[in-house]
Amino acid sequence: MQEFLIAAKPDLQGARERWLKALAGERRLSALTVEAYERDTRQFLQFLTGHNGGPPGIADIRDLRPADLRGFLASRRANGAGARTLGRGLAGVRSLLRFLEREGLVNAAGSAALRAPKQPKSLPKPLTAADAKRVVSVGEQLAEEPWIAARNAALLTLLYGSGLRISEALGLAGAELASPADTVLRITGKGGKTRLVPVLPVALQAVAEYRKLCPYHLGADGALFRGARGGPLDPAIIQREMRKLRSALNLPDTATPHALRHSFATHLLGRGGDLRTIQELLGHASLSTTQVYTGVDTSRLLEVYEAAHPRA
Repeated sequence: MQEFLIAAKPDLQGARERWLKALAGERRLSALTVEAYERDTRQFLQFLTGHNGGPPGIADIRDLRPADLRGFLASRRANGAGARTLGRGLAGVRSLLRFLEREGLVNAAGSAALRAPKQPKSLPKPLTAADAKRVVSVGEQLAEEPWIAARNAALLTLLYGSGLRISEALGLAGAELASPADTVLRITGKGGKTRLVPVLPVALQAVAEYRKLCPYHLGADGALFRGARGGPLDPAIIQREMRKLRSALNLPDTATPHALRHSFATHLLGRGGDLRTIQELLGHASLSTTQVYTGVDTSRLLEVYEAAHPRA
């Protein structure tokens, strides 16, 4: 898609800025979601600039037709965007138009009439229990500094042992998990939703070992997990360490930090865990989001059946 220096007239650009602030403030969407919506709607405005022969204003999108939106999706598809990207892009444009409609500026009926692209069904890719144990073991960590190896093992153990998102683990304060009595974490996840998550003794032990070796003071006002220079640990560092582990342990490309969260849910379900309880532990707003793990477990059972049954 062609990039334009000015993608919208001042009235539309200003309204879009108000919408983005509302997403972050009133709706409390994550920074990554707001960033994605900003990018998607900017691409939409750039499409309209080329489509209409000039930057659009509110008057140009007041009665936007489904055909205009279909043209935008077609241009994104031609540039290689998949169904998930197209669906998110349409969701962002719809959100912007609904915001403008509430302000009495446009009619959003055209966007509501357009059906979103059909999303492909994909299952999470968990690690096996044996591989997950190897990944979180301090003895398998590749960092030369002992305290960094202990840090990586402690963080990865929390992702697998408590089902945390990497952002949630990196958001822990230095005062948390400071005592053997700290067996429960209060986690604030997506959408500001708070949940209680149990912490396994092995995870407490891993954090305690990291605390003992860490050269920096882990006070209440700072982050629990620190980078090499003492600042808050960047998620890119852990993702890079996981790539090294994949290579060293001969793991598939799907073995990522987030895959440990998938592994947490899948292994609990495989051992008879209750789906509703797993939903609460993961912090999913909807049970349908958690139900995807039943498909993973079924797939594993079918693989075992086909490999072991004499008539399979």
